[in-house]
Amino acid sequence: MDNGFKQTPLSPEAHATSFWSANRRRPAVLIILVTGLVLFLIWLPGGVRASLWTALSAQRGLVVLLTLFALVTLSLIWSTGQRLDTRVFMLFNMRVYPMWLDRCMWLVTQLGNMLVAFIAAFLLFILNYRRLAIEIIFGTLTLWLLVEIIKALSDRDRPFLTLDKARVIGWREIGDSFPSGHTTQIFFLMTLFIHYFQFGMVETAALYAVAALVGFTRIYVGAHYPRDVIAGLVLGSVWGILATLVDPYWLVLRF
Repeated sequence: MDNGFKQTPLSPEAHATSFWSANRRRPAVLIILVTGLVLFLIWLPGGVRASLWTALSAQRGLVVLLTLFALVTLSLIWSTGQRLDTRVFMLFNMRVYPMWLDRCMWLVTQLGNMLVAFIAAFLLFILNYRRLAIEIIFGTLTLWLLVEIIKALSDRDRPFLTLDKARVIGWREIGDSFPSGHTTQIFFLMTLFIHYFQFGMVETAALYAVAALVGFTRIYVGAHYPRDVIAGLVLGSVWGILATLVDPYWLVLRF
């Protein structure tokens, strides 16, 4: 179905020689993220940097356990079930949907964009939720560094590169498929929000429902397999939990 959002598939030659192919894009993205993280740490007051290091040192055993748990979970999810993965993807992606639904799904999927996280951090900073804003920026930069490293290790093609009939809503995402960065980002944010604002059960369920919807849209728009989304859910949640462990040490932050 041609709904104005789909684009003509790139040939293998064009995909390989594109300036923004994964092989050329990944080093640039890593350099930008590392530079941004270093500049952000330099910008932070010395007391905050010291407190952050103290937090990580005090919880290093738990951090290692959670990291290992996340990595083991991700490796198990990624290494099995490709046939089932493809069938589930085809079930939800390769159908004829109305144009308005395609557009809505494309808009919802943008909630997992890194830029949206930075905009949210800026607004929270303006609204005097400055500690939360700092946590979002720091967590997002470190999280996307980890996502890019895992993508490089997994080297998994996106569905539309391997499945001829895959529908693509919006532009064709560049880079590798595993894990879903948008899903990782949104679950990190929601976990952080729930901890910071101490939401009740209803609010918590609503926020995670939004995060799950963003994850589903990654399949709907043709950008990710289901296991990519599941991996993003796990990784984003773990990163949010880690952020809550160091949260008390941000209390020394003063502006």
